[in-house]
Amino acid sequence: MTTQVEVVKAKQSLGGRIASVLSGSAVRVFLVVVALFWLVPTIGLLLGSLRTSSDMAESGWWKVLSTPSQMTLDNYTNLLKDETITDSILSSIMITVPATLLVVVIGSLAGYAFAWMEFPGRDWWFLGVVGLLVVPVQVALLPVSKIFGAVGIFETTIGVVIFHVAFGLPFAIFLLRNFFAEIPRELLEAARLDGAGELRLFFRVVMPLGAPAIASLGIFQFLWVWNDMLIALIFADSESPPITVALQQQVRSFGDNVQILAPGAFISMVIPLAVFFAFQRQFVSGVMAGAVK
Repeated sequence: MTTQVEVVKAKQSLGGRIASVLSGSAVRVFLVVVALFWLVPTIGLLLGSLRTSSDMAESGWWKVLSTPSQMTLDNYTNLLKDETITDSILSSIMITVPATLLVVVIGSLAGYAFAWMEFPGRDWWFLGVVGLLVVPVQVALLPVSKIFGAVGIFETTIGVVIFHVAFGLPFAIFLLRNFFAEIPRELLEAARLDGAGELRLFFRVVMPLGAPAIASLGIFQFLWVWNDMLIALIFADSESPPITVALQQQVRSFGDNVQILAPGAFISMVIPLAVFFAFQRQFVSGVMAGAVK
C-alpha cells in the first residue's frame, strides 16, 4: 500500500515538474517571439540603410534577405560627407550630455536633501516638486520663449539644455529621494559618528549605494533629451539643429533623399539603444527600488 502511494506521489511530482518546465518554456518562447516582432522596425531600418535608393524604390527592405548583394556602405559614406547631418549629431551630443549630467548631479543632491536633511517646509517643498511632474511641457513653451528671448539665450544650445534640465529635475528628485530614503538610517548614523560631514556622507556612502537609481535616471534623461524634437525645434539654433530636427528638415526639403535619411535615422536610434542596453540592469533595479517606497 505504501509503495503504491509513493509511486502515485512520484508520478504527480514528475508531472508537476514537466508541466512547470513546459510552461516556463512556453513563456520564454512567447517572449522571444514578442522581442523579435519588436525588433522588426529596427532591423528593417538597418537593412534599408544598406540599400541604394533605386533598390528601395523597387522593393521593400526584406528583399535584401534573398539578395544580400544589394547591401552597401555607400549610404553611410555619403552620410559622413553631409555636414548637416554630422553637425547635427555633434549638436545632439552637446545638448544631451550636459543636460543629462546636470539633472543627475542636481537631482542626486536634492534627493539626498529631501530624504535625510531636516529643513523648514521640507515635506511641502517635496509636494511642490511632485506637483511639477504633472505640468505639461507645452504650457511652458510660450513664457519660456519670451524669457529666453529677453536674456538672449533663445535659439542657443545653452537654452535647450536649461529647458531640459528644468523639466527633468522634478522626476529626478522624486525618483532619487524615494531610493535614498530606503538606505538604513543606522548606516548613515554610523558614518556621522565617524566624523563624516554631509558632503562626505553623500559622496562616500549615499552615491555608491544609489548607483542603480542614478544610472536609471541617467538613461531616462539621455533617452528623453536625445529623442526630443519639440523643444529642439523651438529653442535650438536653426543653423546647427540636433539630429531629430535635421532629419525632419531633410524630409521636408528632400522628400526622396532616402540614402541620407535611412542611415541618419538608424544612427539616431542606435545610440540611445546602445546606452540603454549597456545599463539595462541598473535601469531595472533602480526603477523598481525607487517605485516601491
